[in-house]
Amino acid sequence: MLVAAAVCPCPPLLVPDVAAGAAPELDAARTACADALGVIAAARPDLLVVLGPAEQDGRGPHFAGATGSFHGFGVDLEVRLGAGKAQERQLPPSLAVGAWLLTRVQWADGPVEGLGVGELLAAERCEAVGRELAARAERVALLVMGDGSACRTLKAPGYLDERAADFDAQTARALGAADVGALKALDESLAYELKAAGRAPWQVLAGAAETAGLAGQLLYEDAPYGVGYFVAAWS
Repeated sequence: MLVAAAVCPCPPLLVPDVAAGAAPELDAARTACADALGVIAAARPDLLVVLGPAEQDGRGPHFAGATGSFHGFGVDLEVRLGAGKAQERQLPPSLAVGAWLLTRVQWADGPVEGLGVGELLAAERCEAVGRELAARAERVALLVMGDGSACRTLKAPGYLDERAADFDAQTARALGAADVGALKALDESLAYELKAAGRAPWQVLAGAAETAGLAGQLLYEDAPYGVGYFVAAWS
C-alpha cells in the first residue's frame, strides 16, 4: 500500500556540480526536495521506488545498487541507487537525479529500487503500473521524478506555447491537493506537445494512490529556464 510520496523535478541542473555557477538558482528547489524526502522518511516505508521518465534503454526496473553518472553533462560524478551490487545497465538521467537527492539526504530508510517510465506510456497503463507498485509491500513510498511543460518562455527548450502556463497550473494544483482524478485526467497529447516529461510518472503515482487516501502539500512551484518544476509531498 502506498503510504507516502515525494514529487520532484528531474533536471540534471538540480545537481550543483552540473549547474556550476548557476547552482544557487535552484537552491529553493533543492531545499523543497529535501523536505519532501523527509516526509516519506517519516512514513517508514518498507520499500521506496524511485520512478521517472526514461528513453528506451532506461525503461523498466533498476534494482538496488544500480549506478548512474553525469558524465554526459560534462561532470565526473557518479551516483548509486541504494545499497546493492553494481549493475551494468546505467540509470537514466531522471533516476540518477533521484539517486543524487537520496544521497544528499543520506537516505537509510529501507530498500530502494528504480523504475524508468516511457514518456508515451498510455494513462491506463501508467495507472496499472502504479497499482502494481502499491501492492509490492505493506508500506510503499514513491519518489516521483518529472518536469512540467518546457514551453513557458521564448527561451525555453520547447519555445513559448500559450497553453503551457495553464497546463502547469493545473498540474501544480493536482499535485498539491493529491488529486488522483486530476492527475489521471492530464491530457497525454497536450503533455507531449508541451514536452512535459513528468506526465507518465505522475499518472503512475495516481494509480498507486487510488485507495490510499493521502493528503498533499505543494512545497515548490516555479519555471526557471522556461520549464515547470514542482515539488510536492503526499502523506
